[in-house]
Amino acid sequence: MSLDFTEAELHRYSRHILLREIGAEGQAKLRAARVLVVGAGGLGAPLSLYLAAAGVGTIGLVDHDVLELSNLQRQVVHDTARIGRNKADSAAETLRALNPEVRVEIHARRMDAEAAAELIPRYDLVCDGTDNFETRFLLGDACHLLGRPLVSAAVLRFEGQLSTYKSYLGAPHPCHRCLHPEPPPPGLVPSCSEAGVMGAVTGVMGTLQATEVIKEITGAGTGMSGRLLIWDALDARFRDIRLRRDPACALCGPEATIRDLSIHREVRPLVCEAP
Repeated sequence: MSLDFTEAELHRYSRHILLREIGAEGQAKLRAARVLVVGAGGLGAPLSLYLAAAGVGTIGLVDHDVLELSNLQRQVVHDTARIGRNKADSAAETLRALNPEVRVEIHARRMDAEAAAELIPRYDLVCDGTDNFETRFLLGDACHLLGRPLVSAAVLRFEGQLSTYKSYLGAPHPCHRCLHPEPPPPGLVPSCSEAGVMGAVTGVMGTLQATEVIKEITGAGTGMSGRLLIWDALDARFRDIRLRRDPACALCGPEATIRDLSIHREVRPLVCEAP
C-alpha cells in the first residue's frame, strides 16, 4: 500500500492525516478501498458525499430509479435540474465534482439476486441504503454468503437505526437475521412514502453510516458489529442495544438452511432510500 500522496491529496485530506487514529496509513487505506452503495436516495446521498469527500478510492452506486421532485426534501446529492434522470448517474455527477480523485462506478439497475452475486464480490464493503425489506434481506444474506461487511442504516418518520454485520467471520458476530429472522408481512410496516420521514433524519443516519464505513476501512475506533444504534430524533435520544448471534439462525447458525441466494431469485424489489 503506497503512502505517496500528491500535494493536492495532502491538502485535501490534511485533517484526516492529522488524526492519530487515521493518519497517512489510514488515508492510504481509504484511497485503496472499494465501497458499494446500494440506493442513491435519502441515506445514500449523505453517505456517498462523505465517502467521496473522505477519499474512498472507488465508490459503486446501485440505483435503477429516476429522480422525482418529492425526493429533493432529503436526497441532497441531487438537484432540481436533474429531475427525471437516473439517481445513480445524478449522484455520480455530484461526487465527481466534489472529488475528481475518486472513481465512481454507476450501476443503474435493480439490486436483485443476480446483481448481488455479480456486484458484491467486486467491492470490499457494502452499504445498505434501500427502502424495502426484500432488498435488505437480500443484501444481508448475500454479504454473509459472499464474505463482505455490510453497514446498514434505516429511517422512518423521526427514527433511525444503524448496525454493521460481519457474520461471515463467525462467532460472536451476528447476522441481520439474528435480529430479524424473516421480513414482516406485507403492509405491516409502512414505507416512507406512506408514513413520511423528516429529511434531516436521513442526513444524520447516512452520515453515521459513512462514519462506520470509514472506521471499518481504517480500523479506527470500535465498530458496530454486534450492536444496534437507535435514534429518536423527536426526543434527541440514542440507544445502543447489544445484538447476540442466534444459534438457531437460518443464515449463520450451525444448522443454517440458507446456503445460497436461490430464495431471492423471484424477488424484484425497488431500490430507493430507507424503510
